[in-house]
Amino acid sequence: QVHLVESGGGLVQPGGSLRLSCTASGNIFGIKAMGWYRQAPGKERELVASISLDGSSTYTDSVKGRFTISRDNTQNTVFLQMNSLKPADTAVYSCNIKYIWNAEVWGQGTLVTVSA
Repeated sequence: QVHLVESGGGLVQPGGSLRLSCTASGNIFGIKAMGWYRQAPGKERELVASISLDGSSTYTDSVKGRFTISRDNTQNTVFLQMNSLKPADTAVYSCNIKYIWNAEVWGQGTLVTVSA
């Protein structure tokens, strides 16, 4: 069993920055990718960014150039640096890990609110 601990959400003004982190503990064998999803009120959950074991990453178009995902494999931690935040980025952000056998685990979610 794996346990995910997320941190870093909160309230920020437009144009500000936040850094999310997610640390996995427990059964971490076989993790192939770690990432962040978000779900805004009334909208479907969407992939924000993900990073694989070899460091390759992918981003949804709306955050390219503003968000950066990184990973510390020694600490089993994934980070999401979010810059130039917009009100449209307001959502619950959830950490996600995927295993090589296609199972996945979700974090509890952390709220990011971008508002003046």
